[in-house]
Amino acid sequence: MALSSDEVLFGRIVVHNKLASDSQVKESMAIAEREGKDLGTVLRAKGILSEKQVELIAQRVRRKNHEQADAPAAASAASPAPDVPVVTTAEMAQRDFGHLAGRSLHELLRAVRACGVSDLHCQVGAPPFVRLHGALVYLKHPPYRADELARLIDALLGDYERAIFQKHWDVDFCLETDHGRYRTSVFKERLGTDAVFRVIPARIPTVEELHLPAHIKRFTRYSQGIVLITGPAGSGKSATMAALVQLINEERQDHIVIVEDPIEYLFESRRCNVNQRQVKIHTNSFATALRSALRADPDVIVIGEMRDLETVSIAITAAETGHLVLATLHTTNAVRSVDRIIDVFPPKEQPQIRAMVSESMRGVISQQLIPRRDGQGREPALEIMYSSPAVANMIRESKTFQLTSVLQTGARQGMRLMDDSIQELLDKGLITQEAARHYANLPERFGRRKGATP
Repeated sequence: MALSSDEVLFGRIVVHNKLASDSQVKESMAIAEREGKDLGTVLRAKGILSEKQVELIAQRVRRKNHEQADAPAAASAASPAPDVPVVTTAEMAQRDFGHLAGRSLHELLRAVRACGVSDLHCQVGAPPFVRLHGALVYLKHPPYRADELARLIDALLGDYERAIFQKHWDVDFCLETDHGRYRTSVFKERLGTDAVFRVIPARIPTVEELHLPAHIKRFTRYSQGIVLITGPAGSGKSATMAALVQLINEERQDHIVIVEDPIEYLFESRRCNVNQRQVKIHTNSFATALRSALRADPDVIVIGEMRDLETVSIAITAAETGHLVLATLHTTNAVRSVDRIIDVFPPKEQPQIRAMVSESMRGVISQQLIPRRDGQGREPALEIMYSSPAVANMIRESKTFQLTSVLQTGARQGMRLMDDSIQELLDKGLITQEAARHYANLPERFGRRKGATP
């Protein structure tokens, strides 16, 4: 009996997520075809997949089929629209979620995801609350008791996550469900066990859908060097990174190695071959994964976050030795991003590192997400720095404080300061003056705050 297209897709997902080798899947498919069994049943019987993994992959297959069935025939060549906000914060505050009290957190996640939230917080002694358009909104839902929330959270944990949590009293992982994926943080605090869920969009957004300037696509066309995507937590760094990586995946013929903690967006190889590794699951640390990546013939290396000296050092070395490196940092502008990389090294090593960074730096994207005036989502404000002889010289000569002047005069090359980007959003009427002041580096540029004394 020939295998169905669902079984073939099941096998592709298994191989793509490194749950089994291609040869193991092909052998199991032959058994499934010969004996008239499901591929998942065979892989489980061989001890390759657990029952939970089989169910999760089957859910992904059903979800993909459902998305294809819902897509209009005229738009079959186009990608489905990404998750978009559908309610305002005021409307969210009025919605009643009380009927979900005591029920699985899956049901609550499904409900709030449909409203376009970015995060769900479940905390002992408080109703669940969400982050929508950058603001926190408490839901109409009874406060959680400690025993109740501990039970609901425990139901989401696999054996591995539960063991880590019981050892360290916190664990980060990606929760995969039939309604989507969530970057999840579970931790012990004073009143009990809490959880925070970051909604991962159903598909990878494009540069245009994120309202980013088209010229940042230039960063995907370098063959070597390092590109930093920076900003505070929740500023859209992961989405911007994913959009650029997907562009490389679609336009180039390269080997892309991605290291994250945990894996967020899932990439399917297009013109490129894409490997995704999760720290603590597929490798011990970012540094270990990067050292391994350098031996795996990569063209592009993507680092979920540069956290320590060893990771930064290997990233700079990779950029210098003919690889394109894309990485994120928790910094607020281009100047601080360059200084942050250099400052992680001991003082005696910094002159050499400055020389290396000046040669390998291809640019920095620093971004914030600012609430829209109409309450329907947020708009990105970006500070963008491209490599130039002036930029390289200032980094090498320890004059990064002068980079601001280069950004001011580099508009023709696509450079811009954060406050210039905020001014553009204000001029277009997309944000309020109060929001502009709040997010600006120089608030006085946008006038006095209402009620302020002269």
